[in-house]
Amino acid sequence: MDFSVALARKQQTLMQRARILQAIRAFFITDDFLEVETPQRLPGNAPEMHIDAEPSGPWFLQTSPELCMKRLLAAGCPRLFQISRCWRQGERGRRHLPEFTLLEWYRGGADYHALMEDCRKLLSHLVPGGRLQWQGREIDLSSEWQRLTVDEAFRRYAGCSCLEALEQDRFDQLLVEKVEPCLGLETPTLLCDYPLPLGALARRKPDDPRWAERFELYVAGIELANGFSELCDPVEQVRRFAAEEEARRQAGKPPYPVPTRFLRELGRLESAAGIALGIDRLVMLLTDKEDIAEVVAFPPEDL
Repeated sequence: MDFSVALARKQQTLMQRARILQAIRAFFITDDFLEVETPQRLPGNAPEMHIDAEPSGPWFLQTSPELCMKRLLAAGCPRLFQISRCWRQGERGRRHLPEFTLLEWYRGGADYHALMEDCRKLLSHLVPGGRLQWQGREIDLSSEWQRLTVDEAFRRYAGCSCLEALEQDRFDQLLVEKVEPCLGLETPTLLCDYPLPLGALARRKPDDPRWAERFELYVAGIELANGFSELCDPVEQVRRFAAEEEARRQAGKPPYPVPTRFLRELGRLESAAGIALGIDRLVMLLTDKEDIAEVVAFPPEDL
């Protein structure tokens, strides 16, 4: 098919996408959030084993606006949101793009329970009828959402505990093949409380330090958002960044600079919660599209 014809056929979806973005902005502005813009080209991102940044000269394109937004939070901005472009190397598939759009929001003085409630209210705002139709499946957004710990989900769908899966180096494989396809099929699923080694930038659970206060939101088997009660201890954060860097070195990956200004300012935060939500995947769900390439004007292979 001629590309201009294919692009013209996307017009209706692109109009829906624009309205979804406008509705998201209205949702957060009405709730007294400050919309911010932070630099997309950085000296360094937060090091993560499975996320590779795109170089931009001596710096990098952002993999997430997280570090700059938390610096604003530490500077005294209590509620923030941003819709921004992000880049990650090697991510291309039916649900992945190497350049994608991310919504992030942060609440000072809150924990991950507040973000779960934000997610429920946001989807209710975007789907006022309360029922989402996607690829022949109906997801009820208005009923109580399913909430599972990561360990409960592994025992139920993968036949082992998540700690056993970690010890056997099968966590990611079992999560993708056995667990994720079972989540969010009737109502959205909140997958909560990750093993501490997978806590990333999340704080430990006060009543059980084996787990981190991190959750992911799944709808129709698709991971839509990843939220934390933020780790506000710079010493612990340095230790985790060092562990990620060591894992990257052992895997033969290039090292990343330490985000020193972020770490210096992190100590000013007493408590906060933050979340990233994939806009392209959200638009897929809300427009009943099966492939992420259908909801952006130009996937990379069309450039």
